[in-house]
Amino acid sequence: MSYHTLQKVVTARLEIKKSEFITYAYPVTTREQAMFHVEQLREQYPDARHWCWAYIIGDPDNTTSAGFDDDGEPNGTAGRPILNVLQHKSIGNVIIIVVRYFGGIKLGAGGLTRAYAGSAQAAVDEMILRPYVPMAQVQILAEFATEAQCRYIVESLNGSIDDVNYSKQVTLTVTIAEQDIERLKERLAIDGRVLENE
Repeated sequence: MSYHTLQKVVTARLEIKKSEFITYAYPVTTREQAMFHVEQLREQYPDARHWCWAYIIGDPDNTTSAGFDDDGEPNGTAGRPILNVLQHKSIGNVIIIVVRYFGGIKLGAGGLTRAYAGSAQAAVDEMILRPYVPMAQVQILAEFATEAQCRYIVESLNGSIDDVNYSKQVTLTVTIAEQDIERLKERLAIDGRVLENE
């Protein structure tokens, strides 16, 4: 599973035959998050003619969840071209929303398809992408004397410590890349510490 995801929100604008296309791209991990952004833009641009969008949750080459909407544009001329750009660029966990203000000149089906694909591409051109790394949360049981070493090992593997609980032992709840869990177990096992998945 190798794909890229958006680091932060981007926006782009195109004007085509007096129609204005305002494009937003947001990082998302659920359909609900994606739809929240669509509704937010409907409120922000209440006088726009269309709010067309496409999203991919997860791996774009093996889509577990994807969706698109032409929002009143001719069938297949808006949402699908946006989705095609995302799939072609292998970008997951993202929604692109294009807000259109109609300029009075009809673009025709081919023109609309090019305009929406071009708008999506303009947003992609602005994106700062990073490789997607599946993360997992695990718990580490440690003695008080070895807590600092455990923290050091987690940080050396680019993990983060989410919570620490002190009782007879120290329980560290950490988030780490799934691919690094075995390496974490090996490095912790040397000192006799126990790791258990949450």
